[in-house]
Amino acid sequence: MTRYGGQYGPDITFLGVDKCDLDEPASYALADVVIVGAPFDGGTSYRSGARMGPQAIRMTDYLPHDGSRPSLAMRVDGLHDMRVVDAGDVEMFSGDAAASCAALEVQVQKIAEAGAIPIILGGDHTVTWPDVTAVARARGWGRVGVLHFDAHADTGDIEFGSLIGHGQPMRRLIESGAARGDRFLQIGLRGYWPPPETLDWMAQQGMRSYEMSEIGARGLNECLTEAFSIAMDECDGVFLSVDVDVCDPAHAPGTGTPEPGGLTARELLDAVRRICLELPVLGMDVVEVSPPYDHADITAALGNRVVLEAISAIARRRQDLRDGTHWDPKQPLLADRIPGE
Repeated sequence: MTRYGGQYGPDITFLGVDKCDLDEPASYALADVVIVGAPFDGGTSYRSGARMGPQAIRMTDYLPHDGSRPSLAMRVDGLHDMRVVDAGDVEMFSGDAAASCAALEVQVQKIAEAGAIPIILGGDHTVTWPDVTAVARARGWGRVGVLHFDAHADTGDIEFGSLIGHGQPMRRLIESGAARGDRFLQIGLRGYWPPPETLDWMAQQGMRSYEMSEIGARGLNECLTEAFSIAMDECDGVFLSVDVDVCDPAHAPGTGTPEPGGLTARELLDAVRRICLELPVLGMDVVEVSPPYDHADITAALGNRVVLEAISAIARRRQDLRDGTHWDPKQPLLADRIPGE
């Protein structure tokens, strides 16, 4: 199958980066990052619409889609300094969750085996099951720590008579061995789900979950520092999974299962930046952007910037490792441009 393009709407790429075709290895052989869309929302348990997420994340930006985005903070242009390409959407039929997930896993594994970082645009959170599985197959079974930002644990077992859905991907990953439960860190949980029996299962797996009350009491940075050390213990890198409902609905209204009391957009972006600056990221997905429930593109813009912040931070990390430099967030914006400073 040749490049599918956009399953819904026009075949646009993320901010104008070059296209690639996952059936043509030469088109992404030198890529550092490959973006791929996973337009699936057949696993939703409440409001659907996330199948439109990849298109919205790719296109929601007020600047020209010219394949360039210099980071004001980090002094890099991730889309220019690295080779970033867009493979378009994987063909995913919401009426067949198993076939859709299998198709996505094949494509993400191709990217990871080529040595590039796959960034998957969801879609509902079901897609993290094939996403992490594919990266683990390519980079080391059980050797990929997972940092999971979400309001919900997504560790259910059978929901609506199915083993596959957006409330179950983390259980499927741990049960399969693709990811270790004791190297699975969840950040931003809150609300009134899951039930006690699911929490008991999570504890038995050694999972570590940072509920918003703990984050509020200890501070997000302290929780992240602890999570980083756990995630990297006996692992070769991390997979970062960002469900936009980790943010308060005021900051991300366009999502399927909004839960009040979450992170701010600024906190999420800072956390994603820090992860990608400090840790070897082997893969990433951004999920649950549901444009039909969005207002003024608030959530789509956040999803876009989560991806862009990650790419920029990965570029800065590589530059610092190469040049022996260190990015200082306290540096004034124009300090490196004022003579004598």
